[in-house]
Amino acid sequence: MKSIGIMSMHRIFNYGSFLQGYALKQILHSIDPSARVNFLDYRPGKPILQAEEESTHRVSRTIKKVASYGKVNTSLVNKLRFFNHKRTYAQKNFPALGLSPEPNYNFSVDLQIIGSDEVFNCVQANSNVGYSRDLFGHASPAKAVISYAGSFGNTTLQKLKKYGLIEQLREDFLRFADISVRDENSRSIVEEITGRSPAVHVDPVLAYDYMKECKKIPAGRMNTRPYMIVYGYAGRFTKAENAAIRAYAKAKDYEILCIGGVQGCGGKFMDCTPFEVLALFRDAEAVVTDTFHGSIFSIINKKKFITIIRRSHGDEYGNEEKLRYLLDSLFLGERGVYSATQEALGDVLGGDIDYGPVMSRLDSARIESRDYLQRNLNLIGQSNA
Repeated sequence: MKSIGIMSMHRIFNYGSFLQGYALKQILHSIDPSARVNFLDYRPGKPILQAEEESTHRVSRTIKKVASYGKVNTSLVNKLRFFNHKRTYAQKNFPALGLSPEPNYNFSVDLQIIGSDEVFNCVQANSNVGYSRDLFGHASPAKAVISYAGSFGNTTLQKLKKYGLIEQLREDFLRFADISVRDENSRSIVEEITGRSPAVHVDPVLAYDYMKECKKIPAGRMNTRPYMIVYGYAGRFTKAENAAIRAYAKAKDYEILCIGGVQGCGGKFMDCTPFEVLALFRDAEAVVTDTFHGSIFSIINKKKFITIIRRSHGDEYGNEEKLRYLLDSLFLGERGVYSATQEALGDVLGGDIDYGPVMSRLDSARIESRDYLQRNLNLIGQSNA
């Protein structure tokens, strides 16, 4: 029996992180039902960046985040729903991933798979991750280490050079038996550092056909009124964006459902499971998001959606690298905007999407993903023989 360890961002309280981890585990089980697949946890490292407002003390950091959530211009009921969502997230959702209560640092597996998600985004200030060399397979006792659809996020080659990380990353990447990334920024970084051209694969939420294969998604409609979804981290939509969303929803007579975080656009915050999220996307009239996985949830449900792209400014957060590549690679570049005015919402959401080419590309991408994973599982099987 092969032992496989997935090292990802599976303990983050985020629907995308959950669903990509669950999807990869399902794909691996479908390829080799006898394999033992578990999640491996990384040990956070010291952050490369130290933002002025960022405390390395996790309790202080949590208090600051909770205080920022409280400042969002939404109802007290929504805030209480959101706080309860955060408070109970692990208890409600981690069992479905098969996570142990305590971190799993047993890296002595036949195959360690690093990814998907922003596992390589090492130039950032989040003390829950930091620069963890575990996420680059450093000194792993696993028989083989590969990545699947790993991403550097908004870490660029220039940032890696600026902070002197090139040599360490070269050392770690050269130990990988195979390398797979999910966007052009990540591909070019790995190629520049190692001279190897990594494979580019879709995120597991795209690679696994959730809407056909997952039996945990509720079949019935969860909201009776026509509604639009606003999906993003709490409070990240600007005052102008919230106003445009309210105006668009009013013009269309849509109820607003906020998923993932509370927003100032009004509507109702939905405290739901990851599988219920997919059901809500399935039945939505339209979606406004500024996240990678919010875009993906829209795509797999063939929804009308608009993605607000956040530019990177220096060392500050941005998602342009991964979002622009995602949309362009699936022939949906026109869905991405840098300014979500009411006019932009009307123009983008008002236009029909020809999902034929998108689904055709996705069919090919799913085959490519399975072939890559199958090949690496076969190599492990040969080495165990």
